[in-house]
Amino acid sequence: MYAKCFKRVIDFTLALGALLVLLLPLLILTVIGAVKMKGNPFFTQPRPGKGERVFRLIKFRTMTNEKGSDGKLLPDEQRITGYGRFLRATSLDELPELLNILIGDMAIIGPRPQLVRDMVFMTPEQRRRHEVRPGLSGLAQISGRNALKWENKLALDLEYIKNISFKEDLRIVLTTLKVVLGRTETTEEIAVTSDFGDYLLEKGLVDPQTYEEKQKEAKELLGV
Repeated sequence: MYAKCFKRVIDFTLALGALLVLLLPLLILTVIGAVKMKGNPFFTQPRPGKGERVFRLIKFRTMTNEKGSDGKLLPDEQRITGYGRFLRATSLDELPELLNILIGDMAIIGPRPQLVRDMVFMTPEQRRRHEVRPGLSGLAQISGRNALKWENKLALDLEYIKNISFKEDLRIVLTTLKVVLGRTETTEEIAVTSDFGDYLLEKGLVDPQTYEEKQKEAKELLGV
């Protein structure tokens, strides 16, 4: 009953309340972000949500759009700014996702929304994580975040959807606050994480041909 009915009502109510309470800080971060990023302070990206329906995730921008001589974006670790590292270290870059929660794309607690190019490399069992709305935080985020291997992270997502309850969501919320306030991750862990497909390729768990086929599948899903 909680997962099917009350969870969405609670998410909407809390997201609306948080947006009202945090309105001034959000406006301040928007202005600072516009100055620091020399333009649009927001970053949006398509992510697979419930039922694998793609939605636009909203975050504060933490990286510039600097390109190399070949016209392509520089690597993430070269484009992230000091301000961007601060936003990620404090998780302030995630605050605009409250809008995603308000309109129903996300939940407060659930599996974190990964990239479409991550989803296509998942097994049918791992893709069951998309049976529920993705969350602002989740079981994997309080269990190691970027320090976890992909397989462990996805396993925790599946564990969560099998045991959704108000008590568990409350525990994750409280633990998330504790983790954010006492974060000890290095800036490298915060700034750089490999895509699931790249991870599988590096580990020899997928061959180059399959890798290219999956990347093509992801682009087709995005209409690119």
